[in-house]
Amino acid sequence: MYLIYTGSKDTYITDKIIDGAFSASDANVGRAGTLDIFKLYDETPLNGVTGSCELSRGLIKFDLSPLKALTGSVIDINDSSFKAKIKLHNLLGGTAVPSNFTLVVAPLSRSFDEGWGSDLVAFSDLDSANFYTASVTSGTPATWYASGANAGGLLNSDNIDFIVSGTVDGTLQSLAPEQKFIKGTEDLFIDVTTIVSATLDGKIPDHGFRLAFTGSEENDGKSRFVKRFASLQSSNPLKKPSLHILYDDAQTGTAANFVFDSSGSLYLNNFIRGSRTNFVSGAAATTVSGDACMLLRLEKDDYSKTYEVSQVKRGTDDTTITGLYSASIAVSIADQTKVNVSNEKLLNFVNASGSVVFDAIWCSSDESVGYHTGSLEVKRSNTSDYNSTPANLIIKAVTLPSRMQHNEILKIEFFVTDRSTKQKVYKIPYRLKSTILESMFYRIRDLDTGQVVIPFETTNGATKLSSDNNGMYFTLRTEVLPRGRSYTVDLLIKDYGQEQVFLDVGQGFRVE
Repeated sequence: MYLIYTGSKDTYITDKIIDGAFSASDANVGRAGTLDIFKLYDETPLNGVTGSCELSRGLIKFDLSPLKALTGSVIDINDSSFKAKIKLHNLLGGTAVPSNFTLVVAPLSRSFDEGWGSDLVAFSDLDSANFYTASVTSGTPATWYASGANAGGLLNSDNIDFIVSGTVDGTLQSLAPEQKFIKGTEDLFIDVTTIVSATLDGKIPDHGFRLAFTGSEENDGKSRFVKRFASLQSSNPLKKPSLHILYDDAQTGTAANFVFDSSGSLYLNNFIRGSRTNFVSGAAATTVSGDACMLLRLEKDDYSKTYEVSQVKRGTDDTTITGLYSASIAVSIADQTKVNVSNEKLLNFVNASGSVVFDAIWCSSDESVGYHTGSLEVKRSNTSDYNSTPANLIIKAVTLPSRMQHNEILKIEFFVTDRSTKQKVYKIPYRLKSTILESMFYRIRDLDTGQVVIPFETTNGATKLSSDNNGMYFTLRTEVLPRGRSYTVDLLIKDYGQEQVFLDVGQGFRVE
């Protein structure tokens, strides 16, 4: 899962000297199209006094409520695959940019108002937030504890504007990640996982972030003008400040390509009139739920093995998913249990046909009630002579509508087959099953500009496709894509030690 949330408010505050006559410390630029981070050392004397140091610092806030809602059902913020990153897009405005500097992002300890100012020349718009004032409530200003939101300290301390470090989950941690800019034209893409996780857990106040040069760079005798990012007022929705949430939610059902001596997960759904519903057991109709609530029995003639089945859980609080069950199993090819009266073992069947087809019976824990009976084919692992040529794959989008609303949750399915695989010939219509791949990732690009909106994220599996008996798929939450634009899907496949990229799979689609 790869989610993108646009910021809810942003601005920058500055004490820039205007015409050598006054400081813009009470000016607001909340409606400006850029976030400017700069330092001017002894550049403009104020009323004839030299040695001045003019600074700016950025303020950004993201609405975490949509993300918080997902942590109860989909996302586990304690999982190692969960990542949160802030992205700010660099803007080239024809001005010089500083190089070899570092920016620090830290959580704010108090809230700020965005304001309505937009004058970046004379800084004549007076509003909060500004260099002195964070916000105004009922006509009463709330000033920063140190001008420029510059009072930093430990989490839960009084009289601080931003948090430098704090004890989270019993460990003292830095809460001010940094990013080095070598050329000065790079985008900001900084990991704030610890901060976001702790904020969602109520351990850090949810007031947004402060963006600034390091303390040493703000206090040295060097000017740095100007690092410029696109703000929320940018006309390009793809360049607005955004919070990127990465989480591996891939659900890999291995029923279609189960192999011996390799563990895999099997899933069972239960629907009543189109809605997910838990199974019930006995005359009292007791709900079948929780851990080890069912059994999966594999049978082949006289061979029988059982495995525990549990209700699938998702989210930080391990919320159970109604009507969805799973068993993690492995079948040994060397199992010496006899299969029939001839004392044949599993290996005898594998040597004869390459696989064994078991009856898969999902039943109650005491095996007295059966809920579903299917089959499971278990095969040898796929071995071959060395071949450096990647598989000759065909990929088609099965469910990719041309138009989507901005608040939809869609299952985007793909059919995959290998041209080089020999297919059986049938005299009646036959539906070919999709090939199931272990490592398949998606990317979404803007169709008009080619800009990557959601990248291939292979490190933690945030864009990894899931699989079921119908093929490969991923869940698209259209709320993460700016509306009024068209997009296309690319796929990356890692298979047999090779990587292949398939561009523009299926038709382009538009989010309304």
